[in-house]
This record gives sequence, C-alpha cells and structure tokens, in this order.
Amino acid sequence: MNKASLYAIGLCIAAVLCGCGIYSFTGASVDPNAHTINVHFFENRAPIVNPTLAQKFTEALRNKILNQTHLTQVNSNSVDYDISGAITGYTISTSGVTNVEQSATDRLTITVNVVFKDNLNPKKSFTQSFSRFADFNANQSIDQVADQLIQKINDQLTDDIFNKAFSNW
Repeated sequence: MNKASLYAIGLCIAAVLCGCGIYSFTGASVDPNAHTINVHFFENRAPIVNPTLAQKFTEALRNKILNQTHLTQVNSNSVDYDISGAITGYTISTSGVTNVEQSATDRLTITVNVVFKDNLNPKKSFTQSFSRFADFNANQSIDQVADQLIQKINDQLTDDIFNKAFSNW
C-alpha cells in the first residue's frame, strides 16, 4: 500500500469516529447538539460541616465535566444539562480495630445527592445519592488528613457522577 492509500484509510476511520458526534476517547457520550451545562453550587447540608468541602466539590465536578466534554458552563436555567444537589453526609467512623479493642483505622465518608436534568433527552435525567469513603490511621486527627481525603473522595465522586450522566457504562 502506498502513502496515499494509508492516508485515505486514516481519514475514513477518523470521519467515522468523529461523524457520529457522540463518540469520545474519554468514554463520554454527550449529545452532539448539547453545548451548555450549569453545574450549580453544591451546598453543604451535612450534620458535620467541613468549611471548604462545598467549594472543593463543586469545583472538582465542574472541572471534570468541562475538561472531558465540549460543554460550556453557563449560569442560567436555559441549558442543555443542569446539575444541582447538596452534600448530605460527612461522617467519621471507626472502620477497623486492633486486638485490644482500640481503633486502628477511621473512615471519612462523604455523601452527595445529585439532580441531573437532561433537557435534550429527559429520559436520561436522574436524581441519585452518591457516597464514597477513605480510611485513615486512627492515630491521626481528621484535621491532619482532611484535605487529602477530601481530594481522593471528590475524585471518586466526580467520576461516579460523570459516568452516570455521560457514559453508557
């Protein structure tokens, strides 16, 4: 095969992959007619309030969506996709004990309630609670590890929400 034939085959494959408008190398299947999204601020309504969690979570979710789709954040109710919700849980519990009934590991669990509205295809809209956790050494206080645990949990939560909203997994 000559270079021209290989080039033509490559163009055909690229046209097929891009032509459907929905395929993405990130696994996202965003409607090709969708251009806007409004990710509202997620208020922290958990019984225990971490003062930075709401801002960090909202920014993490917005960044995940904007970096992995062609959508544009618009602060309006007239958008193709609308995501709102609240942080409903921030709990610290014992997850493991030693043989002397002393806590060995503690667990931070964060729960977020999400309302996803697909204004182009309302059948894909959902309301769902997402929860993730991370364990830490019981010898450490939550204040010592909160920032890194929140980062880890936010990454997991935003992946879960993104996959539910935009992936057919």
